[in-house]
Amino acid sequence: MSVSSSAPRGPVTPHAPLWLLVMIIVSGTLAMHMFVPALPQAAQALGVGSGTMQMTISVYIMGLAAGQLVYGPLSDSLGRRPMLLVGLTLYTVAGLVAACASGIHTLIAARLFQALGGCAGLALGRAIVRDTAPPDEAVRALALMNLMMMIGPGLAPLLGSGLVALSGWRAIFVLLAGLGAVTLAFTWRLIPETGKPTGTLSMAVLLHDYGLLLRSRSFLGYALGGGCATTSIYAFIAAAPFIVTTQLHRPLHEVGIHLGLLIAGMSVGNALTRRLVRPVGIEKLLLIGIAISVVSGLTLLLIVLIGRLTVPAMVGCMFLFALGAGMSSPAALSKALGVQASIVGSAAGLYGFAQMSVGALCTFLAGLGGNPVLAAALVVSGAAIVGQVSFLAGLRAERRVRQRAFFS
Repeated sequence: MSVSSSAPRGPVTPHAPLWLLVMIIVSGTLAMHMFVPALPQAAQALGVGSGTMQMTISVYIMGLAAGQLVYGPLSDSLGRRPMLLVGLTLYTVAGLVAACASGIHTLIAARLFQALGGCAGLALGRAIVRDTAPPDEAVRALALMNLMMMIGPGLAPLLGSGLVALSGWRAIFVLLAGLGAVTLAFTWRLIPETGKPTGTLSMAVLLHDYGLLLRSRSFLGYALGGGCATTSIYAFIAAAPFIVTTQLHRPLHEVGIHLGLLIAGMSVGNALTRRLVRPVGIEKLLLIGIAISVVSGLTLLLIVLIGRLTVPAMVGCMFLFALGAGMSSPAALSKALGVQASIVGSAAGLYGFAQMSVGALCTFLAGLGGNPVLAAALVVSGAAIVGQVSFLAGLRAERRVRQRAFFS
């Protein structure tokens, strides 16, 4: 007796192309620093000072952090797909407004809305991966997505310099708007709804979800540690032009090469994570990666303090720091999103907020004082130590929860 081919096969897991999720994340992170090389030209064109023009960068980072707090819970209530489409539409329209801006106030407002649209991909891309993949596979995919978070800020100044030289500062926003439009079209066609929207939306629910996460010591440990492991490197990215030109007396074009090597380090770390996550395990990768970052950050600080800084020493230490980040950050993100399975979107949003807040704080701290390389070395080494302590606290808290559940 043959079995009918119409027998039920169970629910089909939604599929979202990883390359498209990567593209969505890149669009949001590219806009963060691509405008940096155009600041002097745009300031002259709009008749404002450099300090006022720099607000277009700080406003973007703040918008990128704050917006993720909104998209996460909204996606849990209304769905990942509609909120992602809203974010990409906002990003595209704001890019066009920025390209046509005739005054600084319009430009700053456009940058804020561009960030509020771009952060949708950062929060929801991770949630979609966690929706559609088991933990081990999720770590492998999140490793690649974390790499894209670092590639964006690392390559953006190089791309921005080329566009400014060829077509002027407005061309940057034209390119970003075009990237947003293409990404929006692909998202509309290819990304299904991957979550299980509740259909309920209220401030009480939002506060309850975030309160649940903020009361979780394991989530706080993974979120703070993840931010310290990844976006703390923004401090070095911001200080690199000054370190290379004024302290190491090298030409400005070498900055892009050195930052490219950081991306290579992150790539190696991500590749190791993707290969080792099954045989080694998520928790061991978490601790090994942050340990590498701690050692390399402290080594750089020691080299600076004894006055032995050279280009190879600086690049070598930061390469290893980025490698460690590439190993630990995907594991931290996967652990954080798994703390409360019913509110993955909120967890992704709060995690992204923590990451960008740490990045903004580290960038600010690296600008203090008159010695850029000392400030950067202090920030990255200190952040790595805080990250290690946070990861250990998160793992300890998670084990306690498991033990209570086992004996209850």
